[in-house]
Amino acid sequence: MGMSVTISVATEQDAEQIFRLQYLCFQSEAALYGNYRIDPLVQSLDSVRQELAGDCVFVARLGEEVVGSVRGSVTEDGAAAIGKLCVHPRLQGHGIGARLLRAAEGALAEERGAKKFRLFTGHRSEGNLRLYRRVGYETVGTSKGADGVPMIVLEKPASTYATTA
Repeated sequence: MGMSVTISVATEQDAEQIFRLQYLCFQSEAALYGNYRIDPLVQSLDSVRQELAGDCVFVARLGEEVVGSVRGSVTEDGAAAIGKLCVHPRLQGHGIGARLLRAAEGALAEERGAKKFRLFTGHRSEGNLRLYRRVGYETVGTSKGADGVPMIVLEKPASTYATTA
């Protein structure tokens, strides 16, 4: 293959690839919970386009193919909500998710003034939890997703971004 994966800001032209990738990647999460109505699987292409227009969105590319993505936005309390982190199943386990997370954290802290980072993951999503804890996130609570899935809420201060980047 000989190509390396690059991380960059997503463009409007990436919407369809992000939409398809998200649908592929979140199948395993849906299976884990026996719930195929989780938000990433029912999100519309128009909604993905809206997020691209207003949120901080990064993609991982292998050549022209989008093989990973992540989104984030700063909420009213100064926290950056980071979500829908996904990496193509054939490329998982190679650090791409961590690279996407670092890119989003950097932009959210430096360009949008985030004071802390917050993300949610399903309570059975051990791989996700391992990644988030490895890069400095700590469990701060639980919640229930709109789809009924029990979620773990994790946070870390934006000031730690520099030490985990």
